[in-house]
Amino acid sequence: MKYAAGLDGGGTKTAVTIVDETGKTVKTSASGAINYNGQDEESVGASLQEIMESIALACGGIENCAEICIGAAGVSNPSVASRLTGHVRGFGYDGGLHIIGDHETALYGAHLKAYGMILIAGTGSIGLGKNEAGQSHRTGGFGHLIDDEGSGYAIGRDLLAAVVQAHDGRIPDTVIKELVYGQLGIGSVQDIVGFVYDKHRNKKDIAALAPLLTEACAAGDKAAMRIAEKSAESLLQLVIPVAETLSLQEGSLAMAGSVLLKNGFIRSIFQEKLCSRYPKMECITPKSDASMGAALIALNRLRAE
Repeated sequence: MKYAAGLDGGGTKTAVTIVDETGKTVKTSASGAINYNGQDEESVGASLQEIMESIALACGGIENCAEICIGAAGVSNPSVASRLTGHVRGFGYDGGLHIIGDHETALYGAHLKAYGMILIAGTGSIGLGKNEAGQSHRTGGFGHLIDDEGSGYAIGRDLLAAVVQAHDGRIPDTVIKELVYGQLGIGSVQDIVGFVYDKHRNKKDIAALAPLLTEACAAGDKAAMRIAEKSAESLLQLVIPVAETLSLQEGSLAMAGSVLLKNGFIRSIFQEKLCSRYPKMECITPKSDASMGAALIALNRLRAE
């Protein structure tokens, strides 16, 4: 029996799915992160060692795993793929190895097939689509400094901006202030400045504020509703070029990521806007996760051998 394994290298963990040659799932597990954007070489190596040992155990020997597909962030940087390859080969694996973007494996997992559309709005934001002709188009995903509109980071940034704007009178008072102060354990705009510009601060710290938007919207706060509206519109703009470029105006769009799945206000506004633009487009929740998508891609490569 031959096996195929899929890895989803997220920001804080790596999800692993192993299937046999018939497509039956034999094991799912989670290990440490393999994202070079947030981990050093040593920790990535330790996580991959644990993962490879787990794959070997599930398959009755690493030689029985014919294909591995890794969905990883930052693979547009050639060094990421080469470093991952070096680690995996270093553990004695000489089977098929395919390293692609984690948005690609998320698309496959969401639809359980190679084509369709996905909109991911978590810490960052990205849109991706593939049609049955094999064409693909991606929007967004260029990082928080120049992109990631509609993401958790963008929402967190806008919440902080609303606090300082209310402080100096640019917008009316907002309940966002007390929510932000409460979560951060601070009490002034000066504390916000200290929080944001601390050299140890990263985008995840800002994105962690995003869930506060739901509470502020539930309170009917006007500043919060403007942020929700802005976020929904930004996410719609990620979908439009994908749908138009690939002629998928009547296709299926999978919504993924905490912003779309956990913030009902943004999701509702987004779906209303999407329906107005594309009345025949279907919105779905992902059928499975990115590690399953990676496993199915690996399985397809196994079957093509």
